Amino acid sequence: MKKFVILGGGYGGLTIASNILEKDLPEDTVMVLVDRSPFQGLKTEYYALASGTIAETEIRVPYPVDPRLILTYGEVTSVDMDNKQILFADKEPLSYDWLAIGLGCVDNYHGLPGAEEHTFSIQTLGQTRNTYQCVNDIAPYGQVSIIGGGLSGVEMAAELRESRPDLNIRLIDRGPSLLSSFPSNLQKYVRGWMGEHDIELRPNVSLCRIDGGELQNNDEIIKTDITIWTAGIQPNPIVRALNVPKDKQGRVVLNEYHQIPEYPEVFVVGDCASLPFSPSAQAAQGQGKQIAEVMQAAWKGETPKLGKIKLRGTLGSLGKKSGFGIMGFGIMGKSTLMTGKIARAIKSGVLWKSKRHFG
Repeated sequence: MKKFVILGGGYGGLTIASNILEKDLPEDTVMVLVDRSPFQGLKTEYYALASGTIAETEIRVPYPVDPRLILTYGEVTSVDMDNKQILFADKEPLSYDWLAIGLGCVDNYHGLPGAEEHTFSIQTLGQTRNTYQCVNDIAPYGQVSIIGGGLSGVEMAAELRESRPDLNIRLIDRGPSLLSSFPSNLQKYVRGWMGEHDIELRPNVSLCRIDGGELQNNDEIIKTDITIWTAGIQPNPIVRALNVPKDKQGRVVLNEYHQIPEYPEVFVVGDCASLPFSPSAQAAQGQGKQIAEVMQAAWKGETPKLGKIKLRGTLGSLGKKSGFGIMGFGIMGKSTLMTGKIARAIKSGVLWKSKRHFG
C-alpha cells in the first residue's frame, strides 16, 4: 500500500485529512496522521486555558474516525527526505510515498539570555498546562509580566485580567505601541481597554537579560513573580534542520503547489511554510485545502488548478465580552475594522466552527 503521511494534527494537517476524506482515496493508498497527542488542541485558544477561563476539554478536537485514516502517536525526531522516512524517538521509522509536514512553531527567544529558562510559554498544550498551573498558583496581588505586545500577548493579558482580577498584570513590548501590525485606531482602542482594566503597558522596553524574577531593561530592574513569553515564533526544530531553501524567518520555500521543489512529494503546511502573509490558523487551513486538491488531482493524473488563498481577516479577544478585528476586503481593497461585543461574538463563532471541523 502507498502511504500519504501527514505530520502534525494541527489546523493545516487536520484540514488536509478532513478534505481528502470527503473524497475517494485510491484503493492502493492509505492516509496516516502522526501527532504526539490523541486530539487536536485549538492553539488560538491556549491563552484562555493558561488564564484559567476555560477547561482543556473545551479546546480539544477529536481526529476523524475513518477506516481510510490511520492514527499513530509518537515523538518525531527528524525527517529523512532522501530515504522517504520519518524517524521517531520511541518507535521504528515510518516510510511514506507522499508527506505533508505541519509541525507548527516554537518560541523564538531572539538570543535573549535567560528567556527560555525563566519564562512560561503557551506554544504547546503541555507548556500551556504548566503555565496555567503556575499562573493560578500565584498569591493575590502577585505580579505577572507578559513579554510581547502582539495578538497573543494582548489576548493573554486581557483573559488573565478576567480570570484573576486580584493580580497585577504588565504587558511589555520593545516597540512604541502594542499590536504594531494593526491599524492605529485599533491600537488606540486596545490601549484604552487595557487602561480601563488596570493592565500596565510598558512600551519601548529593550530587555537584555531575564534572571528569575528580574527583567533587566538596560540599567532598570523590573521585578516580577512570573513571566509569560509571547514575543515571537520560529519553525519547529525538525523543519529548521531540513537542508532545503528557507526564507529569512527560517520557513521553507515552496512552489505554487505548496511542495518543496527539490522534493515534490513533500508538502509543508502552516507555520513552517514561507507564505506571503503571517502565520495563522486561517492560513494553514487555506493551505490545507489546496494541498488536498493537489493530491486529489495527482491521484487522478490531472494538473491542479489552485486559486489564491484569501484570508477573511484577523480577530482578537479582550476577555469574553469584548474584542477587535479586521475583517474582509471591500471596495478599493479597504477592510472593515470592528471593536467591542460584535468582534468578540464573531470570534466565538469561528471557534465554534473550528471545533466542528467547519472551515
